[in-house]
Amino acid sequence: MSLRSRLSIATAAGLLAAAAAVTPAAAAHDDWDPTGGNGNHHHDPSGGNGHHDPSGGNGDDHGKPLFKGVVTANTLALRSAPNRGSQIIRHAHKGDIVSIFCKTGGETVKGNPLWYLLTDGTWAWGAARYIDNIGPAPRWC
Repeated sequence: MSLRSRLSIATAAGLLAAAAAVTPAAAAHDDWDPTGGNGNHHHDPSGGNGHHDPSGGNGDDHGKPLFKGVVTANTLALRSAPNRGSQIIRHAHKGDIVSIFCKTGGETVKGNPLWYLLTDGTWAWGAARYIDNIGPAPRWC
């Protein structure tokens, strides 16, 4: 892993920690409304190789293009870490379009171990099980 990649990850982690420190915890909710979500999450079955179609990004954040996704759960808790026990930063709702910085492995949610680091206003992790990709699969963190 290059120094630039490590620096980007460290920066993202620092921003996420800062956001978690200043964001009040929301009332405890599960990560999804069981009646919501269609369970049709799409991800890169090859495991990803860090390459993507440049047209798949929507902007530039820390020098990296962002990817897009759509929330499929009625309500999705976005968290401070890629697991359901971490602090809730905010919520996304069914149909919301979200900006994805990268993906990583975390706690498995309904058979899917991937989590996306989202950059919409605050840095927060969302279970990939409830976010369908729009365009190419996000790169690995």
